[in-house]
Amino acid sequence: MALPWALAVLSLLPLLDAQSPACPNFSVPITNASLDQISGKWFYIASAFRFPEYKKEASKIHAVFFYFTPNHTEDTILFREYITVGDQCIYKNSSVKVHRENGTLSKSENGTEHFAHLLLPKDPKTVMLSAFPEDKQKMGLSFYADKPEATPEQMQQFYDYLTCMGMDKSEVTYSDEKKNLCLPLEKQHDEERKKEKERSETGTALD
Repeated sequence: MALPWALAVLSLLPLLDAQSPACPNFSVPITNASLDQISGKWFYIASAFRFPEYKKEASKIHAVFFYFTPNHTEDTILFREYITVGDQCIYKNSSVKVHRENGTLSKSENGTEHFAHLLLPKDPKTVMLSAFPEDKQKMGLSFYADKPEATPEQMQQFYDYLTCMGMDKSEVTYSDEKKNLCLPLEKQHDEERKKEKERSETGTALD
């Protein structure tokens, strides 16, 4: 009687595999192709953090978008970040270090180096960063997309990663693009860069 039971279990394996969330690999080395993929503008969509400091910061944020400009030779990323907190827009310009071999990015803030594992889901229009993935008390996952709102399929990938890490959807904090106050400042910066580029090109032409 064991054979029919065994066959029944085996027939369910494909179904069980299909339902199991795909676990992210936290140790994928970062390549030039990886850096090219994350280059450009990204919008913060959602996050779940257990580390108290990160959880507190995430709860204050209404909306975030930023620009990544990687430098392949120096293994750094120029990080231009626009954050809406309360009724104000905060702009930060900093440098992120790339640690290629262990697949992490790090940023120094107030004398502390903060590390995050870079995760590149199947959808190239999304990026995730994981903090302390092996520590159940501190772990966290943040999710970004190339548009202010993620698709249901993109959100599901985020939820699948959360589930695999042992976290729950109830721990997620979401951004609210309607409260984004940084668009005027971004426009101002774009115009300033455009004028600077024109001046530079004019000077080169005169030389």
